This record gives sequence, structure tokens and C-alpha cells, in this order.
Amino acid sequence: MARKYRHLSQDDRRDIGTLKRSKCSIRGIARQLERAPSTISRELRRNCGGNGYRYKQANEMALKRRSLASSRTRRMELVLG
Repeated sequence: MARKYRHLSQDDRRDIGTLKRSKCSIRGIARQLERAPSTISRELRRNCGGNGYRYKQANEMALKRRSLASSRTRRMELVLG
């Protein structure tokens, strides 16, 4: 059965940071949060800075990306074949 998509919450990001600092693997973090390992991997790749993963910074960056994506105007182009 497919899982329903849901954004990571600030609590999820806090847990990711805590587990990452305790040297838990990506698969281990995913198992504990009941998420796909790819979700955890992408989160860490997108939001790791020079000082490692910081959940507050990660949450701010994610919210900023989300607001930018929703504020962009979208244009559909009609392709005639």
C-alpha cells in the first residue's frame, strides 16, 4: 500500500538532527520516523550547511523554498502536434 505524501514537520527535522548526531544511519533514521530513506537522504543533502544539519535552519530553508514555489506564476504552453 502506498503511503500518503506529507511534508516533514519541525519535529521530524528535530528528530533527524538528534538521530544524525547520535551517528544513526539514514536507514535507521527512516525506520524510526516511518519515512522512506530517500526522504531522509534528500533532507540531509538539501539542508546541511557548513556546521552540519541544524533543524531550525533546515526548517526555515524548507519554508522559504515552499513559499517561493507557491508564489511563482506558472505558465502552460500549448503544444500542437
